[in-house]
Amino acid sequence: MAVLPIRITGDPVLHSPALPIEEIDDEIRTLVADMFETMDAAPGVGLAGPQVGVGLRLFTYGWVDEDGTRWRGVAINPELWISPPPAGEPDIDEEEGCLSFPGERFGLRRADRAILRATDLDGERFEIEAEGWLARIFQHEYDHLDGTLYTDRLGERDQRIVAKITRKLGWGKPGAQWMPGVDDLEA
Repeated sequence: MAVLPIRITGDPVLHSPALPIEEIDDEIRTLVADMFETMDAAPGVGLAGPQVGVGLRLFTYGWVDEDGTRWRGVAINPELWISPPPAGEPDIDEEEGCLSFPGERFGLRRADRAILRATDLDGERFEIEAEGWLARIFQHEYDHLDGTLYTDRLGERDQRIVAKITRKLGWGKPGAQWMPGVDDLEA
């Protein structure tokens, strides 16, 4: 297993739809193991293939909810259904971060509920009905598979701040990346 570099906003793989995985082979299994190691080292609660430069439809997730239930898995070729997001401005507890826009957090309204259907590493289909933060994690990672970063969904005022940060840090171009455990750029 290895920690992989994480692509930063502006890299084309982050802004393009990912391709379906045709076959779950040893190469995919190694990629998933590396993604878990990278996600944990970052540290993060989710990581999508495009974030490590691989334009394939998969993501890993790992989170412990308030009841102590541990959610950890991989979603290959996922489908996601969501409830309508609530209207209005985001609350302070709706702030998100992203490993591909590290070090910053912004408020974003997300659906309270989601249903994730995907395939696991054994080729078995599964379904998870999620609420709260787990639903948010699924939405955030699923967006990456469609070439959307959470910063793309922000309001106009926050979009201006994102643009300023991107310019100041020299992001927004191909090849920008950081290495968990080496670079000091936590999300």
